[in-house]
Amino acid sequence: MQALSIIIPVLNEARFLAGNKEWLVSLLQEGHEILIVDGGSQDDSVNIACELGCKVFCTRASRGHQLGCGASHSKNDVLLFLHADTHLPSRAAEMIAQALVGPERLWGRFEVRFSNPSWVYRVIAWFMNQRSCLTGIATGDHALFIKREVYFSCGGYLDIPLMEDVEFCQRLKKHASPVCLSEKVVTSSRRWEQNGILKTVLIMWWLRLMFFFGQSPAKLARLYRQDAT
Repeated sequence: MQALSIIIPVLNEARFLAGNKEWLVSLLQEGHEILIVDGGSQDDSVNIACELGCKVFCTRASRGHQLGCGASHSKNDVLLFLHADTHLPSRAAEMIAQALVGPERLWGRFEVRFSNPSWVYRVIAWFMNQRSCLTGIATGDHALFIKREVYFSCGGYLDIPLMEDVEFCQRLKKHASPVCLSEKVVTSSRRWEQNGILKTVLIMWWLRLMFFFGQSPAKLARLYRQDAT
C-alpha cells in the first residue's frame, strides 16, 4: 500500500480532532504522514495534534497558504488534502493508488456524503457530486488527491483566502481531467445546519459567480465572513 501525505488545514478544530483520535492514529499506524497546518487556533487543536503524533505547523489563517505549507513539508509521492471534519472511507489509500495508475491519471477526488442523514442533505450531496463530475472542479469537501510531482509542477495551491480549490482545479484541468471516484467521504453538515440550507447554497453560488467574473478572493473572503455571521 502506498503511503500518503495527508494535509489537514485547521482553525479551532479541537473538538473534531479529539473526536477522531482513534481514526487519525490508525492512519499513522498504517504508515501515512499526517500534516496538521494550524491557522492560529485559540483552542487545543495544536496540542491534540502533537499528542497524536502528527506533524504540526503553525501559520496564519489562510486556507490556500495552509495547504501550500503542508504540501511543502510533505515527503510522500501522493498528496491528499483533507478537511478536519471529513472522514475517509476504509481502504482509501488503496483506492487512490488504483485511481492514479497510468500516465494520464494525475489527480482525483472522492464523492461527498454529509454527516446528517436527512434526505435534503443527500440531495445536496448528489448535486455537489454531479456538478464536480461535469465541471472537473473538486472543492475541499471532496478530499482531492494528486501525484506529488504534478502538484508542484502545476504551482500548487495559491496563497489566497478563498476559492483556492476552484482556482487550483482550473489549472489542473489543463493537464488532465480528475479521476472521479464513486466512493464517498463523510463530511460534517455543521455549516449547513448553523447557517441554513438556502442561505448556504445562495452564498456559495454567489461567491462562485463573483469569482468567475474576476472578483478578488480577498474581497470574496471578507464578504463570506460577513454573510456567514
